[in-house]
Parts: sequence; structure tokens; C-alpha cells
Amino acid sequence: MISFMLTARRLVQGLLHAFKDKNFQVIFLITLILLLSGTIFYSSEEGLPILDSLYFSVTTLTTVGHSGFVPQTALGKVFTIFYIFAGTGLTFGVVTRIAYGIFSNKSSDDQTEKNGGNP
Repeated sequence: MISFMLTARRLVQGLLHAFKDKNFQVIFLITLILLLSGTIFYSSEEGLPILDSLYFSVTTLTTVGHSGFVPQTALGKVFTIFYIFAGTGLTFGVVTRIAYGIFSNKSSDDQTEKNGGNP
């Protein structure tokens, strides 16, 4: 449990560090809009519940996949093709910037410790 708490703390610190960057804010907002549009589409076109639609959208954009659901309509399949191409790069851009925030924050913390608490 302690390991999880430390990891969660680093994730939050990485997010806070990443949000200082305007480019990250834009990419993050576009990714949220993309997730919202995918959720709305799969809910209305494919008849999935909202939570299942969001789950499918996230697993699709992160390339994890969801073996329990395949779009049934032609429009759903075409949408999914474009959704994957449009969203995969954006999603990995967000993840990369969060990772950069985690590691750059960790590096600055390590440097502070080496300097005896002086940045």
C-alpha cells in the first residue's frame, strides 16, 4: 500500500509539473474532448452505457484494446478507424509529458537533496 501511495504521489506531482506547460494543457484538453466525443458516439451509435463507452474509448486510444466489444455498425467501425488515428498520438503525447513531469520533478528533488536542501 505504501508503494501505491508513493507512486500516486509521484503521478500527482508529475501532473502538476506538466500542467505548467501551455502545450501540455492544450494536448490534455484536446484529449479530454476526444474522449468525451468517443464516449458520446459509442453510447448513442452503438448503444453502450456511458461507463462502457468511456472505457472502450480509453482502451482504444491507449492501444490496449477491448476484446469484449467490437463496433457493430458500419458507421461505428469507420468512426473507430479515424478515432484511433486521431487519438493515439494525442494520448501518447499526454502520457509522455506526464512522464517527463515525473522524471524532471524527481531530478530536481534529487538535485535539491544533493545540495543540502538548497536548489
